[in-house]
Amino acid sequence: MTFPPPKTEAPVQRFKEATDAARDALQDVIAAANEAGWATEEITAALLEAAQFLSDANKKDPDPADDPIISDTSARQEQIGHGELYD
Repeated sequence: MTFPPPKTEAPVQRFKEATDAARDALQDVIAAANEAGWATEEITAALLEAAQFLSDANKKDPDPADDPIISDTSARQEQIGHGELYD
């Protein structure tokens, strides 16, 4: 799936372009889900839940690429304060 780049910098127009592109992408996702046996109502509810989760995650950490790589912290250091050294 490809997503078109914005054609303008005007916020209102960008929002409309993003909405139109998202709607097109979601129609394809819903059609694929329907073919796989999911009802439209249940898949749209799941998509709304997933979108809310991603929105919340983005608000908490807008740039997760800047987070340290898990292997940068030793398992022993990571467990300090959790009541045990290793799982």
